[in-house]
Amino acid sequence: MAFVTRQLDNGLVLIGEVNPSAESAAVGFFVRTGARDETLEINGVSHFLEHMLFKGTERLSPCEVNEAFDRTGAQFNAFTSEECTVYYAAVLPEYLEEVTRLWIELMRPALREEDFAIEKNVIKEEIAMYMDMPSFDVMDRCRSLHFGGHACANSVLGSAQSIDALSAAQMRGYFNRRYNPNNLVLACTGRFDPDRIFAAVEQGCSGWRPQAADRTTGHCPGSGRRQRIEKANLVREHICLMSEGVAAQDSRRFAAHMLACIIGDSVGSRFYWELVDTALADEASMQFSAMDGTGVFCSYISCAGNKLQTVYGVLERVFAQLAAQGVTEDELTMARNKVLSTLVLKNEVPMGRLVDLGFNWMYLGRYCPIEQDVEAIKAVTVEDVVGLIRDLRPGRFTCLTLGPPAGSPD
Repeated sequence: MAFVTRQLDNGLVLIGEVNPSAESAAVGFFVRTGARDETLEINGVSHFLEHMLFKGTERLSPCEVNEAFDRTGAQFNAFTSEECTVYYAAVLPEYLEEVTRLWIELMRPALREEDFAIEKNVIKEEIAMYMDMPSFDVMDRCRSLHFGGHACANSVLGSAQSIDALSAAQMRGYFNRRYNPNNLVLACTGRFDPDRIFAAVEQGCSGWRPQAADRTTGHCPGSGRRQRIEKANLVREHICLMSEGVAAQDSRRFAAHMLACIIGDSVGSRFYWELVDTALADEASMQFSAMDGTGVFCSYISCAGNKLQTVYGVLERVFAQLAAQGVTEDELTMARNKVLSTLVLKNEVPMGRLVDLGFNWMYLGRYCPIEQDVEAIKAVTVEDVVGLIRDLRPGRFTCLTLGPPAGSPD
């Protein structure tokens, strides 16, 4: 595979990984903006704006946008996180240029007042839907508790109150500050002609004006606070733990992924054997998220109310054993193979490769071939993981639990 890159005079970076043997291609705009770039007054605007791009441009109506994608058979969508908003499409190679030109046009949306008013209700319905999902709700609340005054405490969805108060003028102002060419990356993967794609991007984007889009990236060790919230509609306990992680720019991120796998993979991890296999919990998992300047380990556990205190005790014991004894070579080998399998299988298709290609450039500012990541994962040692446990102390966690009111039947 060949890597190609170009930068327009206005700062827009174009990157591509050409795979002549692929049967598809993928393209995406990566915008370095998300919930952490919002103020509390406009919390949720990044996700709301993601929706609004599909409402069209001065030339295209929402219906015409969908028709334009449908004509090519593209599998398209977008997502917003704490740090990034990504617009992507996977498509047959012969339609990649057409889809790329469509995305270019959509990146300068109309943001019509009437569309804004309608979509506001859609966003509020989505917030209500997720608030009815305890696994999401507990993690969203725990993030705010863990990060405290740090920008990463902001909710991606925002709240019904912040969305209600948001105006179209505020959204346009946010768009003008954040959707600048020097804050975007255009990535392509799979089978495509880079000269044709880059020429289309240069033609469509060279007139965009650059503007500073700063971000505060300080590290956050976490608050370490613990809280339980009662909700009348719940019958089970939903527990979220968050502890200090390492940044996306930190070479220890590979060891961190393996530590999370050892502790909380869905099968064969310490959480699995101690909580799920023993029927103390129906679900117990841990994920590691490397972020811009910081990072976090996030665990989710679901159990019956009459087992809550026992589960708390098991969690404390698992982390105490980690601190005292570290991990074994067998655990590391299993975790390494799981992480490698996930990475390689995802990157075998252009759409899976697109996300890693774009994120590596956004966080690291350089091209990272998959072979490089594979070798970095293989190089992680038991001493590396033990050192991470010693430095980060995952047993020093923030904990938020959602459960039924005291005295409710199990």
